This record gives sequence, C-alpha cells and structure tokens, in this order.
Amino acid sequence: MFELGLKGFLLSLSLCLDIGIVNVAMIHTALRQGSRPAFALGLGSAAGDLVYAFVSVAAVSLVLEHRGVRLALWIGGTTALLWLAARMVRESLHPRSLADAGESAAAPAGAASFSRGLLLALASPSAILWFAAVGGSVIAAHAADARALAPFMLGFAVAGVAWSGLIALSIGRARHLVGSRVLRATALASAALFAYFALDVFVRGYREFVG
Repeated sequence: MFELGLKGFLLSLSLCLDIGIVNVAMIHTALRQGSRPAFALGLGSAAGDLVYAFVSVAAVSLVLEHRGVRLALWIGGTTALLWLAARMVRESLHPRSLADAGESAAAPAGAASFSRGLLLALASPSAILWFAAVGGSVIAAHAADARALAPFMLGFAVAGVAWSGLIALSIGRARHLVGSRVLRATALASAALFAYFALDVFVRGYREFVG
C-alpha cells in the first residue's frame, strides 16, 4: 500500500514540477500577494488535477481488458514520457522568465484564488496532454483494481497539496531569492521524474508483451 501511495505521489509530483501556467501563476501570486492566496490557488489546481486523474481512471478501466489498448498505452505512454522529459531538459537550459506570465497571473485571495487555480488546471494545455497521453499509462500499470486505486490516488492528492504549500510558503517568504536558477532546478527535477516513469512503464510493458 505504501509503495502504491508513493507511486501516486511521485506521479503527481512529476506533473507539479512542470513549469506551466499554473506554477507560474502560483509563483506570481506568492510574489505579489503572499503565501495564503498562492496556496489557495494551488489547492484549486490540485483539485483540477484530481478531476483529470479520475477521468483517466474511468476511461482506462473500461478498455484495459483489450490487449491492443494495453499495447498502445505501453508504446504511447513511454514515448510521451520521454518527450516530456526532453522538453523539461530544454526548459532547464533556457528557463522561462517570471515576467513572461504577465500581470494576469496575480489572483485574488480565498475562494476566488481556489477557483482560478481549478480553472487554470483544467484549461492547461500541458495538463490535458499529460493526462491524455501519460496519466492513463501509469495508472494502468499501478492501479488496475479498486484496492490499488485508493492509496495511489491518495498519494497523488497529497503531492498536489504538499507542492502547493511548498511553493506558497517558500516563495512568499523568500521572494528575493527567486530567479532563473529556481526554474532551472525544478525543470531538471521534472525531467528526472518523467524519465523514471518512462523506464518504469517500458519495463512493465516489455515484460508483458515481449518477455
């Protein structure tokens, strides 16, 4: 159970570490308004990620009995994870500037921040791609039944909340330290996690279809 929770945690963390519109908005909110509004925005984003995660589970559970679908998930998921890892390596070499997010990244406090985070997560192109191409593959490999699903999704949710708290507190209290080095470090960490899951999905699929 602990291992399944850890898998879900790491999977969610790999998505959180992608420097996309949600993370940039959260960083800007912490820089301009402090930790609490940024944390509320992050919780909204985590809720949006959970919506996509459960949709992925529902869709995958209906078709997992077909060998061809599992084969497509194996090949497609491994390829997508490798592509995402390469993209994050490029991001680490050319980190985005916080100024690129513009004035619209700042969010109001409380419920409005939560709603903004939820909408940003649901509308994020990178999140849509991630769940469509990657989420189903990894969930299929680790949470194919109800007993495995509960700890896996719990770990997934905990990572989203923990990441939101980390960003909100650290950026809110150490605003002057944020720069390209922070973005480069998170991009490299994300690339490593994507590469890990690519290897994990590939090995599991190889054992089923080849070995």
